[in-house]
Amino acid sequence: MRQSPPPFARFEWKIAWAYLRARREEGGVSAMTWISLIGITLAVAALIITLSVRAGFRNEFVSTIVGANAHVTVYSTAYQNENGGTSRTISDYEDWAERLNSVEDVVRAAPLVRGQVMASARSSNAGVDVYGISPEDLKTIPRVAQDPDFAMGDINRFSEGIAIGSGVARDLGVIAGDKIKLISPNGAKTAFGTAPRVSTFEVVYVFTAGRYDIDKTRVYMPFDEAQRYFNRQGVADEIEVMITTPDDVEQMIAPILQNMPNTALVWTWKDASGSFLRALTIEDNVMFVILSVLVLIATMNIVSGLIMLVKNKGSDIGILRTIGLSQGSVLRVFFICGACTGVIGTLAGVTLGCLFAIYIDQIMALVNWMNGGGAWDPSIRGIYALPADLRAIDIFKAVSLSLGLSFIVTIFPARKAAKMNPVEALRYE
Repeated sequence: MRQSPPPFARFEWKIAWAYLRARREEGGVSAMTWISLIGITLAVAALIITLSVRAGFRNEFVSTIVGANAHVTVYSTAYQNENGGTSRTISDYEDWAERLNSVEDVVRAAPLVRGQVMASARSSNAGVDVYGISPEDLKTIPRVAQDPDFAMGDINRFSEGIAIGSGVARDLGVIAGDKIKLISPNGAKTAFGTAPRVSTFEVVYVFTAGRYDIDKTRVYMPFDEAQRYFNRQGVADEIEVMITTPDDVEQMIAPILQNMPNTALVWTWKDASGSFLRALTIEDNVMFVILSVLVLIATMNIVSGLIMLVKNKGSDIGILRTIGLSQGSVLRVFFICGACTGVIGTLAGVTLGCLFAIYIDQIMALVNWMNGGGAWDPSIRGIYALPADLRAIDIFKAVSLSLGLSFIVTIFPARKAAKMNPVEALRYE
């Protein structure tokens, strides 16, 4: 009894390879094969590029938030002050900070004084947000104090002046060592009303946090000076809390509130940016679905190519069946033809997509040069460059999707070839 050959035997691969490289005049479809390869390559590359750019944008966006802002902000509920008005300031801020520092996973808790003023220098004006903070606490902010490549001046002189964002410095036309005026409408109280307060400060440090909106509005002032300037003697507006794992900030709310007075309220960085993060998640899912459809369209070229191949190789199929080739062998031959196209196109797409993600800075520089500048507007997107984070999971998703679709769509024309009647195939030969 003759033993049937094992699946995907060597002769099946040889027949499939001969069909793939055959020219059209020989009954092959090499042109359609190339079209399928290019389509799958571009679709997989586009999917990987999109996923890596979206991941990089999210990481950069979150990094700038948690690197320059409080992970948790602790406020006080409103109460009636001695003047009969309402206030939300914290009088025992040192005790609050000490309590917060005792909570597990809290890196530091720093009291802040905040206010909005007008900055003026050299006939230029800009609205800025002033943060009153101690010099020791300022040095612990990663995106402000721990990136000297994008800073100007000496942060160790912070107690002698103020620190401003690079966007503020650009709007006012100042550098480290220059002086600027800060104008607050809530100044000294006189018999004729409240007079604006105008004070001159030396710019001792210019920082770049990586976020356009932060760099354009943020000013840091020594805590004691901010208390005097904003009439906050003996009080703070809020407590800035930094934790070890900002992504798990929700789990820190309960321990913080349990260790604080009943008048304490908390606001996390996810509360402030939650809607934007949810929008990013929705956009990520939508982009994946759209590009998955693009990959599906590219793999459909394999179907059309195989259908043409089956039609052109009808007589060959009849001969192969006549000499003893089984339906399974014929199916596997044409499955190999389609699968090889999908595998080669997927590998080429992965290579192209990874190279694009790795050299995205150089590519964007070229695009910016070709457009004459302004290809990436930080005032709209918030960050200064198009980032890319090439992750193994994104590559795996793209490869799995492409190969899965390629293998599935290949089965249908391969089954048609396998079921072809050899008598009908050879009738007109």
